[in-house]
Amino acid sequence: MSATWQWQLTGTFNTSYNVGVYDIDLFDTPAATITSLKAAGRKVVCYFSAGSSENWRSDFSQFTAADQGTPLDGWAGEKWLDIRSSNVRTIMAARLDLARAKGCNGVEPDNVDGYANTTGLPLTAADQITYNSWLADEAHARGLAIGLKNDVGQLVGKFDFAVNEQCHFYNECGDYRLFITAKKPVFNAEYDTPYVTNAGGARDTLCTAARTAGLRTLVLPLSLDDSFRYSCD
Repeated sequence: MSATWQWQLTGTFNTSYNVGVYDIDLFDTPAATITSLKAAGRKVVCYFSAGSSENWRSDFSQFTAADQGTPLDGWAGEKWLDIRSSNVRTIMAARLDLARAKGCNGVEPDNVDGYANTTGLPLTAADQITYNSWLADEAHARGLAIGLKNDVGQLVGKFDFAVNEQCHFYNECGDYRLFITAKKPVFNAEYDTPYVTNAGGARDTLCTAARTAGLRTLVLPLSLDDSFRYSCD
């Protein structure tokens, strides 16, 4: 998978970037847009949440009350999911079917680290590994690449690339050495204000560190709406 990328999940969609990979919303992006991106030589990764319910999604009513835990802090309308639930897996399998039907090259399932958060559910690291492994196997069975989102250190062998938020800010980028060594792309996004403004050369320092580490780092708005974009490539 080519390693230059653009990540946009909200706002008026911009297809003009000369990058190898577009990471876009599975539900909101028309199949025609995906077809157009692929015709232009882009790989298309389709985002969906695999670990939370979102009350605006078309399949939200399929989740039961028992499937859902506590709300995600800072994200209105989302609740953590019980990844042990067979019903949750049925819904996620249908989302993977949708990704294949729309022509996505790969998927980015989000919120796959519930075990490390306060979910209101008794999830363990073993539960997470089992679920993430299942997602990877199901994606591959459909001919889809799959990225590991933020759950640093789990299942390197199962995933084809990684998507990370703020590993520079949290000093966690070194954990991705296993991906880099395996020649698997690591797509990183940073949101901190000094990176946006380049105060004191913060963005320059960030980009030097990212290039040295072999990460594909973008500075983006938290809303991922393409209101600004700075690439370290």
